[in-house]
Amino acid sequence: MELLTTNNVWMMICTALVFFMHTGFAFLEIGLTRQKNTINILFKNIFIITVGLLLYYIGGFNLMYPGFADGSAGIIDFAGFGISAPENGMTPEYADGGYTWWTDFLFQGMFAATAATIVSGAVAERMKIGPFMIFTVIYVGLIYPIAGSWKWGGGFLDQMGFYDFAGSTLVHSVGGWAALVAVWLLGSRIGKFKNGKPQAIPGHSIPLATAGVLILWLGWFGFNGGSVLSADPELTSLTLVTTCLAAAAGGVIAALVSFIKYKNLDLTMFLNGILGGLVGITAGADVMTPESAIIIGAIAGAIIVFAVSFVDAIKLDDPVGAIAVHLICGIWGTLAVGIFSTNPEHTFLIQLTGVACYAAFCLVSSFLIIFTLKKTVGIRVSEREELEGLDAHEHGMDAYPDFRLNEH
Repeated sequence: MELLTTNNVWMMICTALVFFMHTGFAFLEIGLTRQKNTINILFKNIFIITVGLLLYYIGGFNLMYPGFADGSAGIIDFAGFGISAPENGMTPEYADGGYTWWTDFLFQGMFAATAATIVSGAVAERMKIGPFMIFTVIYVGLIYPIAGSWKWGGGFLDQMGFYDFAGSTLVHSVGGWAALVAVWLLGSRIGKFKNGKPQAIPGHSIPLATAGVLILWLGWFGFNGGSVLSADPELTSLTLVTTCLAAAAGGVIAALVSFIKYKNLDLTMFLNGILGGLVGITAGADVMTPESAIIIGAIAGAIIVFAVSFVDAIKLDDPVGAIAVHLICGIWGTLAVGIFSTNPEHTFLIQLTGVACYAAFCLVSSFLIIFTLKKTVGIRVSEREELEGLDAHEHGMDAYPDFRLNEH
């Protein structure tokens, strides 16, 4: 019982760290966007956490962990509404004594909300709040748990041997594919492209964005460290080492490649490089050597620089770089398991199959949700609302009422 208590305390600490990541996402998103949309972004972030947890209680947890029967196709199943602890839920018999049933629910619930937060940043400054809230309810309540069940719930991809330790694909790419579709259907912000060329629209607080990235890095100690699902000394410490090395390598290489390409030391590229490294290592943090982690992070950092310019080149407007960080580095990290994993059973082909399955499911489902919203209630604010700011028009508030900057 002492071991269960130790494991459970570690898992609760990790749950708190993953919860704290929402502060990081909020700071990053408001920092990289304009002052006039701050309240709007914060409102969306708070909505995602609160409603996400309630949805996960109502049905998400049992949709994600339905207990697929032997011989089941492992695609979709449901264990019923609400949650009630099984007889062994608070004993060492549950989950190999790694944690209790209640901790299991709460830890996984923190992950569920993250997928929609990724979309929030990508659609910032021009999406109506109502349709975004409807999208969040469907995507977090239904799409994410079904996708999660395929691997973490023991579904068909798990049976096939697909590996995603903490969610490079299951969390980050699931959010990233939806962000890609949303940005495409929304269109770019006014002034982002002039004569076909992308224009920089600077964020209003780079210090806040920097704080956000550092908070996210701290939160990743729980995101990856908790995914060991116990306080196993060797695995938790290895996981934290690979996580931090990949983050560091991602940041340094992104800054370096960005300097070579653009001849300036771009802090935002440095920050997104750190996040790219973190997303990249998340799929295999427990099965990598420190050297492999540095390589994976470094490649993710280089990918960020080229991915951001590629997203601009195809006329997609992603204010915070969510598609480059979460989608493209998420795909890279998942495939990297098939290249660098210390477990010979992890193969590139199976990892690629998993990526393709999630791509198809998330692209189709997010398109159906957002396209339907676009054709019925509309998803884009008016030109006047966009120019004057969503804070004033959708919330009737100002984030900094005594400190108004002149904005163009």
